[in-house]
Amino acid sequence: MKTNIKIKRVYDPPAKQDGFRILVDRLWPRGLTKEGVVFDDWVKALAPSTALRKWYRHDPALWADFQKEYRQELKKNKIIPAFVAAHKGKKVITLLYAGKDNEHTHALVLRDFLEKQFSEQE
Repeated sequence: MKTNIKIKRVYDPPAKQDGFRILVDRLWPRGLTKEGVVFDDWVKALAPSTALRKWYRHDPALWADFQKEYRQELKKNKIIPAFVAAHKGKKVITLLYAGKDNEHTHALVLRDFLEKQFSEQE
């Protein structure tokens, strides 16, 4: 079974089509309470490192370099194999992120990376 990985802002309302909802930010989203967010898991270790996040500052001019550096972090991330093994049977996973910029979010890079990992496990 192929796992469909979606991305969505954590501030957007949940939907049944979201499947298993995973928050993938290192920091808790501003202005939200844990009781006010519908999520199944919070996996901080999938987010960019603090150093990379601070360097990037969500600056679109740094997007290409950020993607390259984040992919390198993901390749070295020791939790990826266990994460894929734990979630490979799920039909839909939605990665939740808090950033305002939908075109320059780490969740895009993470989704693409995880899609490759899941496809290698099928």
